[in-house]
Amino acid sequence: MTTSPDTQRRRHPTSAGPAPLLAVCAGYFMVILDVTIINVAVPVVGRDLSASLTGIQWITDGYTLALAGLLMSGGALGDRLGNRRVFCWGVVVFTVSSAACAFAPSAPFLVAARLVEGLGAALIVPGSLALLQQAYPAPAARSWAFGLWGSMAGIAASAGPLLGGLLVSTLGWRWVFLINLPVGVACLGTTLRHVAPSPRQPARALDWPAQCAVVAAVALLTGALNEAGRRGWADPAVLAGMGLAAVSAAVFAVRERLARSPVLPLGLLRSRAMSGAAAIGLLFNFGFYGMLFTASLYFQHQRGFSALKTGTALFPAVAMTMFASVLSGRLTRRTGDRPLVVFGMLLAALGLAGWAAAGADPAYALLVAPMTAAGFGTSFALTGSTATAMGAVPPAYSGAASALFNTTRQIGSATGVALGGSLLATGADHHAGLRTSMAVGALGYLTAAGLAWLCVSAKPNSQER
Repeated sequence: MTTSPDTQRRRHPTSAGPAPLLAVCAGYFMVILDVTIINVAVPVVGRDLSASLTGIQWITDGYTLALAGLLMSGGALGDRLGNRRVFCWGVVVFTVSSAACAFAPSAPFLVAARLVEGLGAALIVPGSLALLQQAYPAPAARSWAFGLWGSMAGIAASAGPLLGGLLVSTLGWRWVFLINLPVGVACLGTTLRHVAPSPRQPARALDWPAQCAVVAAVALLTGALNEAGRRGWADPAVLAGMGLAAVSAAVFAVRERLARSPVLPLGLLRSRAMSGAAAIGLLFNFGFYGMLFTASLYFQHQRGFSALKTGTALFPAVAMTMFASVLSGRLTRRTGDRPLVVFGMLLAALGLAGWAAAGADPAYALLVAPMTAAGFGTSFALTGSTATAMGAVPPAYSGAASALFNTTRQIGSATGVALGGSLLATGADHHAGLRTSMAVGALGYLTAAGLAWLCVSAKPNSQER
């Protein structure tokens, strides 16, 4: 028998205060930190473990691939078994696998450990948004919580390159993963103490064929993009991978249409707000994380920067993200989400277009404004797109909605990294590949701005959606 959320809050009086937000954000902090902290470390890891460029891409993308492919499973498990329980499982898996990454003896072992780490992250992320929606049901409080959740991503993103550079330059790259251990322990303890147990939906079946189709689609697409840098875009294996990824996506859609208890009812996708927010999340992660990956390789390989200097050089791209989400969370109560998301995407597009137009080997000072614009714009749009996605579904499907939104975001991250690496490898020269990657990212941001104008609500969040 399940208990109502009101009963749970009476049993756990602290769940209405800031403690649930701190606990949930600690877990999300680890997940995002692990995305950005690795960017400055992978060149050093590659040299230490004798990994090729493709191997370096898999060290980065193995994590995001597993995260993107398994988020739907994590969301379905959260709705079925309780989001707090699944969130805690994810924290344990993530923390243990981080220790395995830290002691990896070879590149293949590290890639395997990163895949398991991605599994833990896939259990954490859907529950994070669902637990916040449960703890803060009022629209104004929910916008505030989502804004701080987004700012936590900004703090992790901004801390990642600098912290990674500092750790690699002093203690060694293995500490990039060991740093997760104390955070994971603190997150687990705080969650168990301060976050109320979540309602369960035991009737929600796990649609394993659909889950496998999602994993196959993400893995095949990411693998094809990674291998394009080594084999070429016209290679039969690359084309076959892309074709099979499309087939897997079609199989998922057919299975969900026929399933008695689909993990993601296709009716949710017919919601313009839900599908639009998911597409926007994919595009802005594609642009932002593709930029971070290619810029990190550019600064270290072409300019000879150390890991620490690379983290410092990337700081303008991520420093403003910690303020942008909080600012947009405050403004959305008066302006609504649409103008903030549109403005953020246009600003980010202008930033990457500015880098692409800066020339073959521009002075670093010319890159500060483009990087700042891309980082601020991406994070500024995050709060509104998150609120749009979560407000488009009934509470019983909050885990599935969170999983869909974050799945598309991680697919964007994985494809941005994979495509960026492939463009660097196949361009006429490194500078041409970098500029092409930035131009493609700018186009993605422009597309996201158009979608936001069509799909994101213009009503202020002080009103019920």
